[in-house]
Amino acid sequence: MGRGKLRIYLGAAPGVGKTYSMLSEAHRRMERGTDVVVGFVECHDRPRTEVMLHGLEEVPRRELEYRGTVFPEMDVDAVIARRPAVALVDELAHTNVPGSRNTKRWQDVEELLQAGIDVVSAVNIQHLESLGDVVESITGVRQREAVPDEVVRRADQIELVDMSPQALRRRMAHGNIYKSAKVDAALSNYFRPGNLTALRELALLWTADRVDEYLRQYRTDHSVSTIWQARERIVIGLTGGPEGRTLIRRASRMAAKGSGSEILAVYIARSDGLTSASPKELAVQRTLVEDLGGTFHHVIGDDIPSSLLEFARGVNATQIVLGSSRRKNWQYIFGPGVGQTVARDSGPDLDVHIVTHEEVAKGRGLPVARGARLGRPRIIAGWCAGVIAPILLSLFLTQLDDDGPGLANDVLLFLFLTVVAALLGGLLPSLASAAVGSLLLNFYFTPPTHNLTVQDPQNIVAIVIFFAVAVSVASVVDLAARRTHQAARLRAESEILSFLAGSVLRGETSLDALLERVRETFAMESVALLERAGDVEPWTCAGSVGARTLTRPEEADVDMPVGDHMALALSGRVLPAEDRRVLAAFAAQAAVVLDRQRLVGEAERAQALAEGNRIRTALLAAVSHDLRTPLAGIKAAVTSLRSDDVAWSEEDEAELLAGIEDGADRLDHLVGNLLDMSRLQTGTVTPLIREIDLDEVVPMALGGVPEGSVTLDIPETLPMVAVDPGLLERGVANLVENAVKYSPDDAPVLVAASALGERVEVRVADRGPGVPDSAKDRIFEPFQRYGDAPRGAGVGLGLAVARGFAEAMGGTLTAEDTPGGGMTMVLTLRAAPGRPPVRPDLPAQAIS
Repeated sequence: MGRGKLRIYLGAAPGVGKTYSMLSEAHRRMERGTDVVVGFVECHDRPRTEVMLHGLEEVPRRELEYRGTVFPEMDVDAVIARRPAVALVDELAHTNVPGSRNTKRWQDVEELLQAGIDVVSAVNIQHLESLGDVVESITGVRQREAVPDEVVRRADQIELVDMSPQALRRRMAHGNIYKSAKVDAALSNYFRPGNLTALRELALLWTADRVDEYLRQYRTDHSVSTIWQARERIVIGLTGGPEGRTLIRRASRMAAKGSGSEILAVYIARSDGLTSASPKELAVQRTLVEDLGGTFHHVIGDDIPSSLLEFARGVNATQIVLGSSRRKNWQYIFGPGVGQTVARDSGPDLDVHIVTHEEVAKGRGLPVARGARLGRPRIIAGWCAGVIAPILLSLFLTQLDDDGPGLANDVLLFLFLTVVAALLGGLLPSLASAAVGSLLLNFYFTPPTHNLTVQDPQNIVAIVIFFAVAVSVASVVDLAARRTHQAARLRAESEILSFLAGSVLRGETSLDALLERVRETFAMESVALLERAGDVEPWTCAGSVGARTLTRPEEADVDMPVGDHMALALSGRVLPAEDRRVLAAFAAQAAVVLDRQRLVGEAERAQALAEGNRIRTALLAAVSHDLRTPLAGIKAAVTSLRSDDVAWSEEDEAELLAGIEDGADRLDHLVGNLLDMSRLQTGTVTPLIREIDLDEVVPMALGGVPEGSVTLDIPETLPMVAVDPGLLERGVANLVENAVKYSPDDAPVLVAASALGERVEVRVADRGPGVPDSAKDRIFEPFQRYGDAPRGAGVGLGLAVARGFAEAMGGTLTAEDTPGGGMTMVLTLRAAPGRPPVRPDLPAQAIS
C-alpha cells in the first residue's frame, strides 16, 4: 500500500473560496467515479458553501468534551476504517481539542496519507509557521494556529485560490463571508485593503517559490540543460573591478521592469593563489547587491566564461549582464575576452547584455596575484613565437632572391622573434627561440648553407653574439615581468592589509563576515576559526563558513596557527607559500575580532550590572525620601494622639486617624511597587495564567481611587482573557491611579475595553496635560516621573511595574495621545483560546 497524495488549496485570507474550491473538486472527482468522503469541512455558516456539501458523504464527527463544552472533531479512525480513495479535510492548521488523538489536524492528515488515502485540504497563508511574524507585523494579529512550512511544501499539488482585495471586500459587504453584524468590524480591521494586498502578495510569492522548486527538481530529474524562461533571472558577472557597481545598478533597473525578477551577482575566482579582485571593492559590491534585493555568489573556476555560463544555466537564468572590456586594443591579441566568449557560447535561450561604463578600454591593470604564472594562452603563444615563427620566417627568407636583406638584418629579425617570445611566454620560450634561431641562421643563412658548418669566422662571431644577446634580452624581459608580477602581488597584499587595518579602525566585529572574506580571497571551500583551552584540550569551532565545518586543524588543507591555542583552518586546496603571509594577517585579525565579540558581550553584561546599580541607587534615594514622607506623617499623628498635653476633640482625633490611615495606604502602595519592581528585575515573576472575564478583575482595581473619578465601560460580550488575575489587577490599578493623579477633577478617567482578533485591549484615558512623543517610552522606565510631579507623588514605579506585569502575561502596554488632549494607556491582552464568543467588532473566522 503506497502513501496517499496531498492536494492543498492555499488562500491569502478567509473568504477567498478555498473550501468552495475544495468541494467543487470533490464533485468533479465523484463524477469521474472516485470514492470521495468528507472527513471534516467547516462552512462557517456560509450558505453557498453549505450547498456544495449536498451529495457528498460525510464521515460522522467525533465529539469531545472540554471544560464543560462539547466540540466536534474529525474521527480519524472512522475515516481510515471507511478507506475512501479521497478524503476532504478542511483547516489544515487547526488545533485539535485536548484529548484528541493528535494535537494538530495536519498530524491527522499525515495518518490518512500513511494509510494510502488521498487528502484534499485547505489553509491560509497566514497560518504558515515561517510567516507568523510577518503576518503579525502587517495585520497586528498574532496567529494562534500554525502549520510547519515543510508540511505544505511536501504536498503533491498546491493550488492558489486568488482574489483581489476589492473583490473580497465586496464579497464581505454582500454578506457572503460573515453575517451582517460582523461585516463593519471586519472591513475596518483585519480586512482592510492594505492588509489584504500584503497577504495576497505573500501568498503569490510563496506559491511562486514553490513552483520554482518543482521546476528545478523537474529539470534535474530529466537532465534538462536548456533554459526555460518561466521567470526573469538576471546574472551579473563581476570581476571585482570598479565597473561592478554600474553593472549592479543597471541590472537592478532591468529587473524592476518585470515583476518577480531576480538578480544574482556572481564573482568567479581562479583556483591559483590570491584572487585578482580587490577584497574591499567586492565587499562594497556584495553590500550593494543585497541592498537592492539580490544575492551574491562566489564560484571557483579557472575557465571564467564556461563557469559563468554553467552558473547561469544552473539557476535557470534568462539574462547575463557583463561590462564592456577594460582591455586596451592591443591586448586583444591574447584572446577575444570574457564578454565575446560568453555571448558566442550563450546560445539562443540566454541573452547577454554588454553594458558600457567609465572604465572601458582603460586597461585591465596588472595581474594582482598570479606570481610569475602567465596563464596557458600566453605560454602557448610564447612557444609559437619562439619556435614556429622562426621556422616560418626562415621559409619566407629562403624564397627571396639572392639579394635578400642580408645576414645582419636576418639576425635582427630572429632577435625580434626572441624578444616577442620572451614578452609572451617568459624565459623558456625565449631561450628555445634563441637556440632555434641560431641553428636556422647557421643552416640557411651562413655559408656554406644547408649544413651546420660555418666557414667565415665573422659569421661565427655574429651567431654567438646573436645567441648571447637573445639570451640576455630574454632574461631581462623575463626578470622585468617577474618584478612586475611581484610588485602587483605586493600591491594586492598591501590593499588587503590596508582593508584589514581599516576594519580594525571601523570596529567591525562580525567574525563570519571576516571568515567569508578569507574564503573569497583565497578561493577556498570552507574556513573555520578553531580554539582550545589547553595543549591537551579538544578543539572547538568559534566560527565557520563554507560547505563543511572543520573541527580540527588536521582536517584542513591549510592551517595557520594564531598563538598557542588558536588556528585558522582552510579547506579546498593547498596554498602556495607566498600566500601564507597574507593568511597570517587574516588569522591575526580573526583572533582580534573574536576577542572583540567577547569583550562586547562582557560590556553588555557590565552594562546590565550598572543598570542594576543605578536602580539600587534610585531605590535608596526613594527609600530615604519618598518612603520617609508617609512615615513622618504617621509618626507625627501618633505622637500627637499619645500626647497628654493636648485634649483632642473627636473631630481632631478622627482627622489624625484618617491621616495615619492615608499615610499607611501610601506606604503600602509604595512598598508594594518596590517589591514588584524587585521581582521584575530579578525575573522571579511567575504568572499563573487562567481564563477570566475582565469585568471580574477591572472593577476590583478601582478601589484605591476616589469614587466618581473613573468611568467604566467593559462590554459583557468581550471574550475571556488568559491572564494572571492578581498581576492584571495590580497593573490596572497602577494605570488608573496614575491617570487619576494627572486628570482634572471635572474630567473622570475612562476605562474601556474592546476586542480585536485574538487580542483584548483595555484603554485607560485621562484628560491631563499629556506626554510628548519623545517621552512616551521614557515614562515606562523605573524611577521616572514626567514633568514637575512633586516628590511626594511616588517613586516613579507605577507604569514600569504595569508594563512589566503586562509583558509577563504575554501582553503589551503602550502610551497614546487621547483625542482632544491627555494620554491613553493601551493594555493589550491575549484572548483565551478555544472559546471564542460572539464578538461584534471582529469575527472569530478572520483568524481561523
